[in-house]
Amino acid sequence: MPELPIALALFLLANLLVALRWVMRGPTQADRMLAALLFGTTGVAVLLLLAEAGGVAELLDVALVFALLAAIAGAAFAERAWREDRRERARGGD
Repeated sequence: MPELPIALALFLLANLLVALRWVMRGPTQADRMLAALLFGTTGVAVLLLLAEAGGVAELLDVALVFALLAAIAGAAFAERAWREDRRERARGGD
């Protein structure tokens, strides 16, 4: 196995530990959602690196599914936040 993809995957996993702290202490829901999106993209990157290092093509499919789920989650959060903002403005609470 090549050492560089494994080392990069470990570095990205260390970044996820930092992001986990951010999720737990994020001051707003938007901060927490951004951290969750970071989990998704970093998870995809780790899977791609491991697929390259180990020659496991199935991990590419799993990475694709994770990328799609992260995109759907981000879009759903944006839609929810947009609706709540419109409701708040309609009530007159600028």
